Amino acid sequence: MALEVTQIPAGRMDNFSYLVFCPETGHAAAVDPSLAPENLLQILQERNLQLDLLINTHGHHDHTAGNQAVLDFAKVPLAGHPLDLPDADRQLSDGDRLAIGRETLEILHTPGHSPGSISLYTGDALLTGDTLFVTFVGRADLPGSDPRALYRSLQRLAGFPPKTKIYPGHNYGPQAISTIAYEKQHNPYLNCPDLESFLKLRMG
Repeated sequence: MALEVTQIPAGRMDNFSYLVFCPETGHAAAVDPSLAPENLLQILQERNLQLDLLINTHGHHDHTAGNQAVLDFAKVPLAGHPLDLPDADRQLSDGDRLAIGRETLEILHTPGHSPGSISLYTGDALLTGDTLFVTFVGRADLPGSDPRALYRSLQRLAGFPPKTKIYPGHNYGPQAISTIAYEKQHNPYLNCPDLESFLKLRMG
């Protein structure tokens, strides 16, 4: 039985937060409480889930602003990549596997938008933070951004099976959830034939 993902609107910047949980045991991880942590906490309680961990896909304020509310509520460890969240209780690296109930969540280091950006793989879905949006991709002109690294990260994500669901960090596209197949068809940034064309498109 695979991990389930619940997508939750999270504030004025069109953020999404997530609950990733084992349907068999009810154990869950929260991802990016963002600017409206109360929305995530409400669903957590309504579904009677047991929160074990809080994860940030990266360290930007619009994704981490709700951390303290969740930590005060649940008293769980905070996890993130050390390049973005050096003070996190659990430092995550590429290839790490986190137990959630009887299932596991795999960590992918997908830098570019920020040095410590990560994506989370459930086995049939990717939570891509601000690396990959529906028909769009993250900014690469911010402090710590690296457009070349972003290109490599996107190429890595594009290599996942076509049916893999995409859960982005913001609601910036024509739909809230996508797939790798849809992105390969509709996302111009995934259709760049090489790094040079990607840099021209992303950096203008």
